[in-house]
Amino acid sequence: MTSSLVAPTFSPAANPPAALPLLPSRPSGPAGDDAPARPLYAGIAASLLRLIEQDTLRPGHRVPSVRRMSLQRGVSISTVLQAYMLLENRGYLEARPQSGYYVRPRPLLSVPEPRMARPMARPAYVSLSDLMARMRELAQDSNYVPFATACPHYSLFPTRKLARLLGAVSRSDPNLVGRYVMNWAYEPLAREIARRYLLAGAPLHHQELVITIGCTEALNLCLRAVTRPGDIVALETPAYFGFLDIIQSLNLKALEIPTDPREGICLDALRTALDQNAIKAVLVMPSFQNPLGSCMPDAKKERLYRLLADYGVPAIEDDIYGDLQFGERRPKPLKAWDTEGLVMLCSSFGKTLAPGFRIGWAAPGRQFERVRHLKFTNTMGTPAVLQKVLADFLRDGGYDHHLRSIRRAYQGQMHVFSQAIARHFPEGTRFSRPQGSMILWVEFPAGVDTLRLHADALKRRINTAPGPLFSVKDRYHNCLRMNCGIPWTAEIDAALKTLGDLAKRQL
Repeated sequence: MTSSLVAPTFSPAANPPAALPLLPSRPSGPAGDDAPARPLYAGIAASLLRLIEQDTLRPGHRVPSVRRMSLQRGVSISTVLQAYMLLENRGYLEARPQSGYYVRPRPLLSVPEPRMARPMARPAYVSLSDLMARMRELAQDSNYVPFATACPHYSLFPTRKLARLLGAVSRSDPNLVGRYVMNWAYEPLAREIARRYLLAGAPLHHQELVITIGCTEALNLCLRAVTRPGDIVALETPAYFGFLDIIQSLNLKALEIPTDPREGICLDALRTALDQNAIKAVLVMPSFQNPLGSCMPDAKKERLYRLLADYGVPAIEDDIYGDLQFGERRPKPLKAWDTEGLVMLCSSFGKTLAPGFRIGWAAPGRQFERVRHLKFTNTMGTPAVLQKVLADFLRDGGYDHHLRSIRRAYQGQMHVFSQAIARHFPEGTRFSRPQGSMILWVEFPAGVDTLRLHADALKRRINTAPGPLFSVKDRYHNCLRMNCGIPWTAEIDAALKTLGDLAKRQL
C-alpha cells in the first residue's frame, strides 16, 4: 500500500465484526531508515482505507469517533480530523451532523443502468403463470437463498420490542383481543400516520384514513372503488407482479407505460395512452418503484398530478417504500399535490417495521365512502390490538430511530450487492441505482434467459424472480429482480457468483 489513496475494490466477506478491530499503530510501507516519512494523518487515512478495501468497514458503518481514534493512535484530535477530512474529500467517508463519520457508498459509474421499455401497443388481460405461486412458496423455505421476493430479513425489525408491547397491550386491555373489530381505523394510529404525512409534505386528516390488512388490501379496495371488470388500468413497466395479480383477480385490462429507471413513469407515453384509451385508473409507485427503484423528482410528480387532473383520472399511489430513502429528505408522495381528491394513497408498515402485523392504510380521497364500504364487506375491520401496538410504538418515538437504522442497513446491503453483481455477473450486465428501498433490477446481456436461469438456480437452492413475471406481455426475458433486504454473508456472495456463472453459460 502506497501513501496515495486509490479507489477501493470489493472483497467478499462474512458478516461484519461486532466491534471495529484496533488499527495498527503504524501504517505499512517501505522498510528501512531511508524510507521517506509520511504525515501521521496520511497513515491513519491509509489504515482506514485498508479496512474499507478489505470490506471490514462497509457503506453505512460508523468509523471510530475523532476522540477515540486520537486516544487509540496517540495523536492529536486535529491530526485525526485531517485524516477523516482527507477521506471525506476523496469520497470514502461522509460526516453526519452530531453523529460522526460514516463509510460512504461508492457509485459504480462504469455499469450502465437498464434501458426503458417500449410502449405497449394495446391493453391486455393479465394471465400469470404458476411460476409466481411456486416462487412465493419457496420464499418461505429457509433452505433456499431468498432473492425472489422483496421480503426483508426479520433481524432488521424491532421484533422483541414489538412483542413486549403486544404483551403489555393485551394485558392492559384484553377486551381488544376478545371482541369483533368493526372500525375503519384505530384513531390514535390514524393520527400518528397523518402526523407523519404532514412532516412529509402531504397534509392528511386522520379521518381520511382507512386502516387495512396490509398494502395489498388497500390497493385492492381502491381499484375496486374506481373500476369494473373489463376496464383499463395503466401502470408502470416493468410492473410489480403483485399489481398484475390484483388486476387479474378483478378481471381488468392492464396497459403498461414505459418507465425510466431513475425518474419514473414517462409522462409523454402516459398522455398518449390517456388520449387513445378509456383508462379508469393509473397505478403508480412514484417513490422507489418496484422493481426499478426509480424515484420521481418533485417537479415531475406535480406534472403527473396535473396531467391526471386534466383527464379526471384517479391515481392509485403505492407509497410503501417512501420512508426508505437513503438521503436526508423523505420523498413527497404524489398525494402532496392532490387538491381534488384524485390520488388514492396506499401504504403499510410491511417493509419498514412489522411485516407480520399486516397493517396498512388507504387515504382514498373522494372515494373514501366507497372504500370504507368495501373494507367492511371485505374484511370488516383490522385487528385493533395490533393497531394499538403500532400506535404506541410510533407515539413513543421508536419509529424514527428504527427508520434511521434500517435505512443504513438497506443502503449498505444495496451497495455490497451491487459490487458483487458487477464482479460476478456477465460483462454487459446493467442494473438500477435506487436511492432508497432494497430492490435492484438487473438486465443481463440479450443472450441470457432468466426463466431458464431460474430453473437452473433452483437446482442449487437459489430462488429468483425472473423478468417475465413483471409484465403482462412476454417481456424482460433477460431481466431479474434482486432482493437486497438480506444481511450480507459469504453464502450470499457465493449464491450471486453461482447465478453469474449460470448466466455466463448461456452466452
